Amino acid sequence: MSTESMERGRRKSRVGVVVSDGRDKTVTVEVPSSFSHPRYDKVVRRSTKLHAHDEANDAKIGDTVRIAEIRPISKQKRWRVVEIVERAR
Repeated sequence: MSTESMERGRRKSRVGVVVSDGRDKTVTVEVPSSFSHPRYDKVVRRSTKLHAHDEANDAKIGDTVRIAEIRPISKQKRWRVVEIVERAR
């Protein structure tokens, strides 16, 4: 098997911070990313907000969570909360 076909079946996972938990069984997670600019070699920081399914309503604002890609649950939800890495203080 080639590495390309092995990667195809794997689900993406990200680590981010919960910024909203107002909806039932849904949290909004802000996932940071950084990359080096191709021309100027400056580190560019960006972030993406993803909506994740939280079945137990466990995650609260400020918690660091790991989310994994899943099949679409609703119009915006394509991720689910796998674990709470760190609780907010």
